[in-house]
Amino acid sequence: MAKTRQYDIIEVIWKDAEEHGEIGWNTLKDQLSYAKKPCPTMHSVGYEVYRDEDHISLLSSIGGKECSSIEKIPMAFIKSINVLVKEPGVDLGSSGLRSKQKRKTKL
Repeated sequence: MAKTRQYDIIEVIWKDAEEHGEIGWNTLKDQLSYAKKPCPTMHSVGYEVYRDEDHISLLSSIGGKECSSIEKIPMAFIKSINVLVKEPGVDLGSSGLRSKQKRKTKL
């Protein structure tokens, strides 16, 4: 079995950009009302496989040679990053469960 590189498991809390309306014409009154609503706050959890000043990249599943699709979140959208499991050296303990190590990063 191929050795899989260890990555931190994190939660990213971020504001999403959105678009609203139907194809074709929309009622101006409805669109102006919707314009005042805040953008949705999203929570993404995954393996942090990349981070720079532009964006962060997460995978939800990692195998020896396969992985899930990647989620890239612009850093400008991110409100906070919480480290749920720090790699490497996670203590599995006698129960076999990972001990939770939580670190919060405010941006």
